[in-house]
Amino acid sequence: MSGNFEHRDVAGGTPLKIWNKGVTVEEAAIRQLENVARLPIIHSHVAAMPDCHVGIGATVGSVIPTKQAIIPAAVGVDIGCGMMAWKLSLTADKLPDKLSRLRDEIERSVPHGMVSVKGRARKGGWQNVPASVNTRWGQLHDRYRTLVRKHPKISHRKPLEQLGSLGSGNHFIEVCVDDNDYIWVTLHSGSRGPGNNIGRYFIERAKEDMRRHDRNLPDTDLSYLSEGSDLFDDYIEALLWAQDYALENRHAMMEFVILVLKKHLPKFKISEKVVDCHHNYAAREVHFGEEVWITRKGAVRARDGDLGIIPGSMGDGSYIVRGKGENDSFCSCSHGAGRLMSRTEARNAITLKMHRTATEGIECRKDRHVLDESPAAYKDVEAVIRAQTDLIDVVHTLRQVVNVKG
Repeated sequence: MSGNFEHRDVAGGTPLKIWNKGVTVEEAAIRQLENVARLPIIHSHVAAMPDCHVGIGATVGSVIPTKQAIIPAAVGVDIGCGMMAWKLSLTADKLPDKLSRLRDEIERSVPHGMVSVKGRARKGGWQNVPASVNTRWGQLHDRYRTLVRKHPKISHRKPLEQLGSLGSGNHFIEVCVDDNDYIWVTLHSGSRGPGNNIGRYFIERAKEDMRRHDRNLPDTDLSYLSEGSDLFDDYIEALLWAQDYALENRHAMMEFVILVLKKHLPKFKISEKVVDCHHNYAAREVHFGEEVWITRKGAVRARDGDLGIIPGSMGDGSYIVRGKGENDSFCSCSHGAGRLMSRTEARNAITLKMHRTATEGIECRKDRHVLDESPAAYKDVEAVIRAQTDLIDVVHTLRQVVNVKG
């Protein structure tokens, strides 16, 4: 153990640096990290954050530096997934007494899950697309059509209708109160169906490419695309588009949530402390003297001074953090608490009574369909924060008072 991370040598590969002090990392996740470390394209080492857990091919909560190549499955299918937080100039005493009405109006204003709202949303997307969403789509449309002409199989039936929608699973919108009693709005979502189509398509194309080159991989989900190929260039083009779509998606949702709050709260301003960060993405960066592709699969960029968001579960609040620029983590930190149970395990182990007790005092869903997102399904976020004090400083601790889930 060096500092907060454990250094592990990997036979036939680069080392692992795992921020696991005081947290549990399952052996299956370690095996996945070792598989990645043995790839010939890895630069320096592979870093794992304290929230890491088993993913598809690559571990969720890992930071993967690759030389002249990229692994589409490591980026995943929720390309550009991330978080946004806006601080308001109001304190908690200005919140309405009935938070259920606030939650209801947010749910009516932002398409979420597979819920239909007459005249507004149908199955998680817009039935009638607002003008502001059309404007945002105008900045994305031409690039998308160019991508679809090259690769028709990535085409999504309703990319416009899903822009400004939440989705389901671990995606959420929350109204929170910080340690100084100020109100914040946070939300978590990504590139929705269009990004999913892009991810799945290029993962399969990478596997085909690996088979043609007869590459011996420890896991076919670690198939990669090499720089210099048309397929690599097309993937990067699609990847960057999906990351931009995810960014616009979060901005559109925040706009609608703020409109709801303006109806229910006294006049307020948005603080200069606005946080917006991807945590499933890839970018060109320089680390240890070389320009490489950094894939953060469930990790937040935490350069010196960078602001980020580390959410817990729907009952454990979130942390606004400032990066310290730690080189060994490739200037990264965790993206959340990290799952302790799979969704199936959570549904079998967590009762409705347990869920309601864990979310007491929070205006949120209390039904059996969210048991896989209940607090007990996640690691202790306080322990996760303590395990990475060399990576980040905590700026604010947030506790949610309203939670919207898809």
